[in-house]
Amino acid sequence: MTRPNILILMVDQLNGTLFPDGPADWLHAPNLRALAARSTRFANAYTASPLCAPGRASFMTGQLPSRTRVYDNAAEFASDIPTYAHHLRRAGYQTALSGKMHFVGPDQMHGFEERLTTDIYPADFGWTPDYRKPGERIDWWYHNMGSVTGAGVAEISNQMEYDDEVAYHATRKLYDLARGHDDRPWCLTVSFTHPHDPYVARRKYWDLYEGCDHLLPQVPAMDYSDHDPHSQRIFDANDWRNFDITEEDIRRSRRAYFANISYLDDKIGEILDTLERTRQEAVILFVSDHGDMLGERGLWFKMTFFEGSARVPLMIAAPDLPAGRIDTPVSTIDVTPTLCDLAGVSMDAVMPWTDGESLVPTATGTERTAPVAMEYAAEASYAPLVSLRYGKWKYTSCALDPDQLFDLAADPHELTNLAGDPAHAGTLNSLRAKSEARWDLDQFDAQVRESQARRWIVYEALRNGAYFPWDYQPLQKASERYMRNHMDLNVVEENARFPRGE
Repeated sequence: MTRPNILILMVDQLNGTLFPDGPADWLHAPNLRALAARSTRFANAYTASPLCAPGRASFMTGQLPSRTRVYDNAAEFASDIPTYAHHLRRAGYQTALSGKMHFVGPDQMHGFEERLTTDIYPADFGWTPDYRKPGERIDWWYHNMGSVTGAGVAEISNQMEYDDEVAYHATRKLYDLARGHDDRPWCLTVSFTHPHDPYVARRKYWDLYEGCDHLLPQVPAMDYSDHDPHSQRIFDANDWRNFDITEEDIRRSRRAYFANISYLDDKIGEILDTLERTRQEAVILFVSDHGDMLGERGLWFKMTFFEGSARVPLMIAAPDLPAGRIDTPVSTIDVTPTLCDLAGVSMDAVMPWTDGESLVPTATGTERTAPVAMEYAAEASYAPLVSLRYGKWKYTSCALDPDQLFDLAADPHELTNLAGDPAHAGTLNSLRAKSEARWDLDQFDAQVRESQARRWIVYEALRNGAYFPWDYQPLQKASERYMRNHMDLNVVEENARFPRGE
């Protein structure tokens, strides 16, 4: 069979409720809107875990964190776990990554043949949480509310510099692929760090949202005492008592976040335009690793199973998939099986240990009955949390907390916990049974604690004395670029031109 090229466009912390069927109509995102029009759009897609590293490891492997053991942003991603990059590369693809994937550990490739940039976050164990010390804040890397109080306009920032580089290398790679020097099909992953906080945007995008009607959350901040126990832990982890969040702070943060969606839309437009102008065709997948609460109920960032944090946009433009909206709940762990399905690559050898399933049948009309599973075992938790999205229901369980049960059809903002309502005892018991059949929470907790304790020892040891970082260093072969004296100028000019002879 002819295997399709694959272009994966990934963003960071993009709230899926803003993509009910492609971008909300008030967002300035013409390129994403055009992509959505020709895509299968999964309106109820969920992250496997609402945090960067665990969510991304799950997205790349089709496995939940309890299986990958990437529990948090400093847990090693083992090199023996196949990713979509491994599966495709094994089948003959050239695989490349431009941008962020937050790999932790000495393996910084995970199946990619080529990485075009370094990562934006550290690759070592320094961000390890510690269940042995509940309530401890590690101030130098835990989120705090400074991202909200410091929201505003800038022409350059750490993250803008990174995403400008990601887009540049991605477009350059597409030009290189178009030259046809390698006849293998390709899979290019382009992964941006926006619209992740801090909420800082360039003026040209900020100005697009002057007078925007969506600068305040639909559910205003609640008193600390009115929050569930896990939300209270998130507030404490975010150091909320040391910040005075004003309505203007909220407006500016959300405005900058929306502005950065438009910034990303421009970057993605550049990439899609390059793909079109170089006459290449590809399956295109657009996804985020997790969402952002954006001030809803007073919560910011992620780390929770509430919709703003856990729900993500997921769209696939492929010749064999019909364009249109799919409301069936799905997961980012379904991406790897889906890519392999579309490429005609078998995952049979590892399917017994894979949690995801291909979205191709769902997209083409086959009913899906399996619930969507999520896990969280990172900062702001003192024991693992698990959740199931099943039809209109969302059930959450944690050994430390009362159960939660929400009817998302009747209560999309998850304001009424039905777990204590006798009228819903049957639903609660059914979902609790499904959860207990899937997870042994005591065992899960023990595995997380063991992992954390081991990593604290290793991290402190490796930072004592000579230090060798695991961070990926992009290789720049200057002697092989442009024109050098071991090259034939005529050959260089001919091989670098696309198209030839026009």
